[in-house]
Amino acid sequence: MQTPAKHAFWMMTAMAVSSLSVAHAQTTYAPTQITADAGATTAIDHWQMQDSAKAQQSGADISTTSFSTEGWYPVSGRATVMAGLLENGTYKNDVFYSDNLRAVQVPDASGNLFVTPWWYRASFTLPKDRTGMHTLLRTNGMIASADLWINGHLVADHAAVAGAYPVHTFDVTRWVHAGANVLAMRVHPGDPRKSLSMGWVDWNPTPPDNNMGPWRGVDIMRTGPVELSFPEVRSTLSLPDLAHATLTVKVSAANLDTMAHDAVITGTAAGVRLQQTIHLAPGQTQVVVFSPTTTPGLALDHPKIWWPVGMGDHPLYPLEMTAAVDGATSDRTTATFGIRSVSSSLTKQGYAQFFINGKPVLIRGGGWAPDMFLRDNPARMEAEFSYVLNLGLNAIRSEGKLENQRFYELADRNGIMILPGWECCDKWESAAKTGGAPWTAADEKVAAASMTSEANLLGNHPSVIGFLIGSDNAPPPHIAKMYVDALRAADWSLPIVSAAIDQATAEAGPSGMKMAGPYAWIPPAYWYADKLGGAFGFDSEVSAGADIPRMEDLVRMLSPREQEALWKYPEARQYHASADWSDFAVLTPFDTALAHRYGALTSLADYVAKAQLDNYDNVRAQFEAFNARMDAAKPATGVIYWMLNNAWPSLHWHLYDYFMNPAGAYFGAKKANELVHIQYSYDTKDIVLVNHALGDVHGLQATIRVRNLDGSVRYQKHLQGIDLSGNHTRLLTTLPTVAGLSPVYFIELDLTASDGKPISRNVYWLPTRPDVLDWPHSNWYLTPVTQYADLTSLKSLPAATSEIRATTQRERNNDVTTVTLSVPASSKAVALFQHVSIKLGARGELALPIRWNDNDVTLWPGESITLTARYASQGTATPVVEVSGWNVPTQSVPAAATQGTDH
Repeated sequence: MQTPAKHAFWMMTAMAVSSLSVAHAQTTYAPTQITADAGATTAIDHWQMQDSAKAQQSGADISTTSFSTEGWYPVSGRATVMAGLLENGTYKNDVFYSDNLRAVQVPDASGNLFVTPWWYRASFTLPKDRTGMHTLLRTNGMIASADLWINGHLVADHAAVAGAYPVHTFDVTRWVHAGANVLAMRVHPGDPRKSLSMGWVDWNPTPPDNNMGPWRGVDIMRTGPVELSFPEVRSTLSLPDLAHATLTVKVSAANLDTMAHDAVITGTAAGVRLQQTIHLAPGQTQVVVFSPTTTPGLALDHPKIWWPVGMGDHPLYPLEMTAAVDGATSDRTTATFGIRSVSSSLTKQGYAQFFINGKPVLIRGGGWAPDMFLRDNPARMEAEFSYVLNLGLNAIRSEGKLENQRFYELADRNGIMILPGWECCDKWESAAKTGGAPWTAADEKVAAASMTSEANLLGNHPSVIGFLIGSDNAPPPHIAKMYVDALRAADWSLPIVSAAIDQATAEAGPSGMKMAGPYAWIPPAYWYADKLGGAFGFDSEVSAGADIPRMEDLVRMLSPREQEALWKYPEARQYHASADWSDFAVLTPFDTALAHRYGALTSLADYVAKAQLDNYDNVRAQFEAFNARMDAAKPATGVIYWMLNNAWPSLHWHLYDYFMNPAGAYFGAKKANELVHIQYSYDTKDIVLVNHALGDVHGLQATIRVRNLDGSVRYQKHLQGIDLSGNHTRLLTTLPTVAGLSPVYFIELDLTASDGKPISRNVYWLPTRPDVLDWPHSNWYLTPVTQYADLTSLKSLPAATSEIRATTQRERNNDVTTVTLSVPASSKAVALFQHVSIKLGARGELALPIRWNDNDVTLWPGESITLTARYASQGTATPVVEVSGWNVPTQSVPAAATQGTDH
C-alpha cells in the first residue's frame, strides 16, 4: 500500500479539514502595531524563533532593533517550539503518521533541539503618547519559564516568569519609546517531571519539546496612570423562584504613578450604571466594589437565567468598566457574565451531586484534550464545541491543559458546563505521592500564582461549575490550604473538589468522586453493576478503552504494517494507542473480546466493522446506565467519558477522533444522550424513559418489539398516553422472558409524540449467552471476563437491500443534506448498522466536521428513516452520499441541490 500523501493535519477551516502541504513561511514580519487608545490590549501575533545553541548572543543584544534574525523561524504568536517548527515545514514526514514522531524525539547528529533554551523575538511599534501613558507587558503562561528583555533591558528573569498558568504583568514604560521596539524572550526547556508545566502521561507520546514556549501568548497593554484589572460580577439568585438576583461588581484599580490620583470609576453591569470616585496613593491598588447597597439597580427583578444546555437558555450580560483621571480616559476593561446558582452536596452514599439554579443535574461529559503541540486554532475549537452539542453532552472536564478565554466563552455561549482542575502525575502531584519529590518554595510560589491566575480567568464564566484541586491524588494539607486560600481571595464561590478520586482535604472536604476504572475493555452490561465503575455516584473518568476510527482514518494514521498488526496481532504495541511505556499501548483486551464475541477477525475491514458495533454498543450502555439511575435511591450523579477527544490521531479514549470523523463511539454516545430518550436496561430488562429537559412532556407513544435474527417479531407492545416529568426517568415496562429467541436477537424501541412525530428510536443486538464478569480479579483499569457473549451469528445475516434518496439545500454558509434510507418490504433481512457519510464530489474528501441528527442506524424490511447532516459549503461539486453497513453493500448516490436553494 502506498503511504498517504503528507497532509497538514492542523490547517482546518471553520468547517472543513483540508489536505495540503505546509509551505515555507516568509522570513520577516512587519512589526506589531500597538494602538494609542487607553485600555487597548494587543497580542503579539508573530515571533522570530531560534535555538539558543545557534543564537548565542545575549538578551541585551537580541532585543535591539539592529539585531539580524536571518535564518530564524517565523512563527505565530502562541507557537510552542514544535508548533513553530511544524509551521515552517521543518520535518519532511508527517509527524502524526505512523511512528514518524520517533525521529523527532531521537537526537540527530547536531544534537537534541529541545534541551537548550529557545529565543522568541518580536518587534512592535508604539505611537507617540500623551502625557501619563503607560505600556504594560503581560505573559499569559510560559512553559517552562522565560527571561524577558525589551530594548536591551532585562525586564524579568525566569524565576519571575515560570509555570504554564501564572499571568504576569510588568510595567515597561521606562524601557519603551515611540516607534520601533523589540521584545526578546529566552524560553527555558520544560520537563513536566521537574516543573509545573504540562505533561501528557499515557494519553499520547510525549511532545519532543515538552511544549516549551509562550503557549497562551504575550500581550502589550496601554493604560493611563490608573489601570483596571480583574473585573468580576458575582450573583446571588433567589431559589427556587429565580425571580430576583443581586449583583456584586468588583474591579481592581492600581495607580501606576509616583504621584497620587483621584480616579472616577464608571461602567455598566447588566445595563445598570455604575460610578464611584476613589483616591489612590502612589503605587496603591484598591478593589472597587459596587453592590445593591451602593447601587440599588444591582438588585434585579426577573433576571435572565443561565442554564446548562437542554435545561434552558444561556443568556449572557455585558460588564464594561472605565477609569478616568483628570477628565481623560485612563483604562477600560470588559467582561461577560451569566446569572446562575451553582452548588453541590453529597448524596447519602457520599457522592457529589451538582445543582444548577436549585435543580439537580446529571453531569454527562468527556475529558478534554487540546492539540498535542498546543497549536491555537479557533475554528477547530468552535467545531469541537459543535460536536459536544451534537453529542448531547452537557459538560467537559479539563484535567490540566487548561484553556484560554475563548474556550470558556464558547462554553458560556453553548451552555456546556466546565469542570477544570489540575492534572495528575508528574510534578503537579509529586508532593502528594508516597516517595514523590517534595515541592520547593519556588514550586509553591508557582502553584499559588497558577491558582490565583486561573481563579481570575474563570471567575465570570457561568459555564464553570467548580475546580478540582487534585486529580489522581488530593494535594497534601499545606498545598490544599494554599489552593483554597487563593481561590477564596479571588472571591471563588463555586464548589472546590479535593480530587477526582475518592479522597478528602481538610479545606474542601470529601471529593464525592470515584475513579475506580475501567480504562480498558469491559462488556456493556458492566455499567449496570453496583461495583467499581458501575453507574452510581460521580465517575470522574471512565470508559471501555479502545475507540477505533473508521477505515479512512486508520490509513491516514497507520502504516501498512501497523494496519496489519491491528487486526492480526492483539499483543502488538501500537504507537497510536498510548504512550510507549503504557499498558494501554496494546489493545489485547479489546481485540480478544472482539474475536470472541463477534467471531475470528479475518481482515482489517472486518476488524473495523466489528469495532464500530462494539464501540457503539459499549459507549451507549455507559451513558444509558447513568441515565437510568439519575433519580434512583442510589443515584448516578455524573459521568465523564475518558476521553472526549485526542491530542493526536489515536486508537484509544475518544468520542470523536483527531480527524473529527464521527464513528461508532460518537453515535452510541449521541443516541444515549438524546434529550428525551427511550432505552433498555441490561440488568433488569427494564424499558426506561429519560427526560433531561426541565419541562414535562405528555401524550407520548412507545412501541417495543423483540425480533429474532430472521426479523420475526417474538414480542410486541404498544403504549400510549405516556407522561414524563422533566429532569426525571420513568420505568415504562419490564420485558418478560421471551421464548424461542435466536442466539442473537434484537430489541427495537420507538418513542413518538402523540401525533406520531419521531422522538427517539433505539435498536439493540443482544446475545442469549451473556458476558460473565470476574469481579474478584478486577484491577484499577479492567474487570476480567470468564465468559464472552456470543454474537457470532450476526455473521450469518444475508445481504440486505437499502434504497437511498438524498438532496442538499444551502443554508447561509452551510449545506444541509437530507438522506432517506428505506428497506423494501421485499428485502430478506434487517439492514444492520448502516453508516452514512458525505463526500465533497464523486472523488472528493469527506465533508468534515459534520453534524448528523442520527447515524449508524438499523432498519427492517418495510421501514425507513430520514437523516440530516449539516456541514460547511465548499465549492460547486454535488455532494455524494455513501451508505455502507454490516450486511449492506456500499452504495453512493448524488445529493443534488433542490430547487430554490441559495447557491
